[in-house]
Amino acid sequence: MLHLILGYGKNCRFLSNHHSELGFRHNQRYTLVNVKLKWVKDKVLDNAVTGEREHRAAWVILSTIAADPNGCLPIYRLCGRRRGQLGLPQDLKVSTFMRKYPNIFDEFYVPDSGGTPVPWFRLTPEALSLNQEAIQVFQENQKDFLDRVCKLLMLTRDGTLPIATIDQLKWDLGLPCDYFDSFIPNYKDVFSLTRLSDDRVALKLLSWPKELAVSQLETSAILQQMQENVKTGRLSFRVGFPRGFGLKRKSLEWLEEWQRLPYTSPYTDSSHLDSRTDVSEKRNVGVFHELLHLTVQKKTERQNVSNLRKPLNLPQKFTKVFERHPGIFYISKKNNTQTVVLREAYDGDQLVHRHPISEIRNKFACLMKEGFLNRSQGLYKKHNAANSVENEELNRISETESEEESEGHMFSEYESDETAHLFHLCK
Repeated sequence: MLHLILGYGKNCRFLSNHHSELGFRHNQRYTLVNVKLKWVKDKVLDNAVTGEREHRAAWVILSTIAADPNGCLPIYRLCGRRRGQLGLPQDLKVSTFMRKYPNIFDEFYVPDSGGTPVPWFRLTPEALSLNQEAIQVFQENQKDFLDRVCKLLMLTRDGTLPIATIDQLKWDLGLPCDYFDSFIPNYKDVFSLTRLSDDRVALKLLSWPKELAVSQLETSAILQQMQENVKTGRLSFRVGFPRGFGLKRKSLEWLEEWQRLPYTSPYTDSSHLDSRTDVSEKRNVGVFHELLHLTVQKKTERQNVSNLRKPLNLPQKFTKVFERHPGIFYISKKNNTQTVVLREAYDGDQLVHRHPISEIRNKFACLMKEGFLNRSQGLYKKHNAANSVENEELNRISETESEEESEGHMFSEYESDETAHLFHLCK
């Protein structure tokens, strides 16, 4: 019975006749059982999270430089007061971070109007090549990314999410930094931009594609020829624990009973559920199970879902489900943050099914590591400022830059000018 409950990487099934006799109203009376499972460090899954923030920050900077018409930028255009969107520690200078990876960011100096040498950065040939490869992969998989964004909006009550909320998830969804310019305008028949009551700009789904309203848990059951279980709502989650994780008998009994409860699809109305019941909690687990499946690497920082409570119709303290279900979700505390990882998606520290964008990111991580190690071994020499002044064209570019411009650029929030631009895109 124990291996059925835990799953150990296989789908847990609890096909009890007793469950089929339980009516919906009876199940609604199930109150949340006060069971608290301990958090156990999982070094293997921690490896899957290590370095994620640095990879993301470096890719955002790479994308910013690549998007500039001149293919190069002065350091002050990369470290304005909104540098926090990079996710780097406040005490770490952006220039210091970039210099750690000289095989990605090539530094040179251009004198400003007063003759003072200013650090500029451009991309190395290796970085440019990888960026072009990423663009190609995204273009080849646009339908997949379209479905991901649609399904994300379908998880909400009215098919609408603030841009800022989606922006927090764009890396996890595999979207490029400029997706509002390069992606959203291509689907004016699918999305529209709307202004919320609090004056924020949001993305709205114009229609409800029924073919997408199927959760990953339901899809897996259908593939395993368990259609009857889908119809009756008798679906359970795959559960597994790391070595050394011990479950008390009370916890085992609760987990088995909880898995038998009805599964409510995250794409169906849940307003009839009592938030104080285990049935409702199973729905909440299902929402996050589906949300993590929409991410390309089946993980996201816990803070990224903090603004999803109302749009996803979740109760207060909804992220407690991560602690109550450590066999489904693992909370990694690496990188000075908390990252929620979907256990079933990993075999060791590697994804079971790798998305093409994940392959690009793996290459990028290897490139970063290679540059860091080579730099630490002294294989890269610092440029001499006197010999690094570029041609007159770069000097002309330098003269057009200003501190005022550096406050905006790609790291600005969606404020008045930007929201006007977004509305214009989707007209």
